[in-house]
Amino acid sequence: MPFERRRLLLVTAFLTLGSIGFTGLARAGKKKAPVATHMDERKRASHALERLTFGPRSGDLDRVLALGVDKWIDLELDPDKIDDRALDARLAPFRTLRMDTQEIVESFPPPQVIKAVMEGKRPMPSDPVKRAVYQAQIERIEEKNGRKQDAASPNTAPAASHTSADQSAGEGARPASDAASPRKSTLTEQQLAQRREDRLYADLKAQELLDKPADQRMKEVLEMSPEEQRALSTSLKGQKADEFMEGMNPKQKEALIALNNPERVAGDELMQAKLLRAIYSDRQFEEVMTDFWFNHFNVFIGKGADRYLVTGYERDVIRPHALGKFEDLLVATAKSPAMMFYLDNWLSVGPESDIAQGIRRNPHPGRGRRFPPHPNQAKGKGKRNGGLNENYGRELMELHTLGVNGGYTQKDVTEVARVLTGWTIDPPQKGGGFKFEERMHEPGSKIVLGHKIKQHGEKEGMEVLRLLARHPSTAHFICSKLAMRFVSDDPPPALVDRMAETFRKKDGKIREVLKTMFNSPEFWSDDAYRAKVKTPLEFVVSAVRATAAEVTDALPLARQLNTLGMPLYGMQPPTGYSMKSDAWVNSSALLGRMNFSMALVSGRIKGVELDSNRLTGGTTAAADSERTLAILESSLLAGDVSRQTHDAITKQLENPQPAPRKADKSSPTSNVGMIAGLILGSPEFQRR
Repeated sequence: MPFERRRLLLVTAFLTLGSIGFTGLARAGKKKAPVATHMDERKRASHALERLTFGPRSGDLDRVLALGVDKWIDLELDPDKIDDRALDARLAPFRTLRMDTQEIVESFPPPQVIKAVMEGKRPMPSDPVKRAVYQAQIERIEEKNGRKQDAASPNTAPAASHTSADQSAGEGARPASDAASPRKSTLTEQQLAQRREDRLYADLKAQELLDKPADQRMKEVLEMSPEEQRALSTSLKGQKADEFMEGMNPKQKEALIALNNPERVAGDELMQAKLLRAIYSDRQFEEVMTDFWFNHFNVFIGKGADRYLVTGYERDVIRPHALGKFEDLLVATAKSPAMMFYLDNWLSVGPESDIAQGIRRNPHPGRGRRFPPHPNQAKGKGKRNGGLNENYGRELMELHTLGVNGGYTQKDVTEVARVLTGWTIDPPQKGGGFKFEERMHEPGSKIVLGHKIKQHGEKEGMEVLRLLARHPSTAHFICSKLAMRFVSDDPPPALVDRMAETFRKKDGKIREVLKTMFNSPEFWSDDAYRAKVKTPLEFVVSAVRATAAEVTDALPLARQLNTLGMPLYGMQPPTGYSMKSDAWVNSSALLGRMNFSMALVSGRIKGVELDSNRLTGGTTAAADSERTLAILESSLLAGDVSRQTHDAITKQLENPQPAPRKADKSSPTSNVGMIAGLILGSPEFQRR
């Protein structure tokens, strides 16, 4: 079937379901405050699974019912009692998850580290795999610098790539005739031809190496010149890359990726790990809460050094405190290098600090400066002479603690920023660890929210963080967000008040606040049932979990999230992603979800395998649409499907569909796949 016609059919199906689903989804987050009603035990189990996990898997409902809903919730609130070793095995190949920041930087160097090696300020690694990565990046920088020099010399022909025969006479050498008369167009053609030749050679070499054992493949890669390594790594994409890396150990796979772009390795592994945790972890509530707090204390991975710092931020700051005390979590994020870099507090210098005063008296470098320059700011970048930075102070109160209506003023923002001067980090390329720099700190007392903060160096910041963590506005704001995530887009004020009271009485213990919420009649209200719309992350992960798909490569799923508008670790503003329905409910977004659903069940997402026999519980009902629909409605929606959705899917099944082009026993048949795809794209599945 032509692509456009197939797309039209999907749109038609989508609009048919949308006639009963668009308005329903939009209303899901705008219902009136839930009133206490009684759920039967099966409905309670389904509700708990939808809210405390990334979506139920086949068999989860029966397991929760067997244990008892309340006992299951208690177990999820104490994740250390849950064996998660099966997940550990899936995460084992991602070495950067266990590295500290400095080790990540040294193993997968950014340009600053490469340039330091080129200038003799850092040693070249002795490890042959690391050395290959460094050499490939050095060659890249030299090539780039060569192009810049050529562009800056209009009367001189650009030098050909040093892989060409013209340079065989010596490094950078060219025939005398080239220097005498510019031949820009000819040499450019030579460069392009050489690159085409390199790519062709790389393709042939990759094909040749495929027939050899993995260790031999890697050995020959390491024996190549840096130019050949780069050409090879650039040519390895998609399935070809998977075939080439088959049988290699994690270090070897990382090296092949790093030959082309070392800075993406840590981020790629972090994204894959997040998806695999969400899909396969048996400590589901811990994953949900880790995601909640990361979003609350958002850090954008695309900002410079945060490409390397976010791994430790999620692992060492967010995850260990996800069910602990809020104050401990707040302090951990405040001292986190990732947060300091993201919101620029590492650069904040008190106007009356020693460093600022020294700069004022001696503005000219090298003329008897009394104090050294700003210890963290590289020459020529940003505010070289430092200055008070209010970014973190503002977000600390508006987004992290008190809330926008929490009772603070602009004066409080400035005072908090003054308090936190000197809270900084080592240079990221040296690990970026937290430190307090007295010379950057603003002297004198400060007034924050009416409280006098006496001059006490680093302890001033700890005093302010404690003040904010224990403020009544913080209790209300944090509990409102928790209730918004787990109950409804507009949580009942009475519930929020009771949660906030627990927050204050229990010294901000997150687990105790959650217990208050889970024991409330509002949480178990019929009006709360399937009242929340899934975010793209929740939707994608729940679809994979519901269909029991096997994920061998999670990066294609991460790319699907980019398409759906929710790139992992990719929210640039500090607000984090919205938890409200209206942010995710529009015709374009829901069409994207339908397209994802159909791609998933038809086996068109690389790295994700779906077995139709598992999808239908091992029954052979593919030829009977009515029977298949009943089975899938039960397994994917726990039987919670409206008559309108059931009839809309039945109507779509009356139109015969072509068989998949690549049908095999592990791929869903067209019948099973079409039904599963329409159910995953239905309004009911979009809700949790």
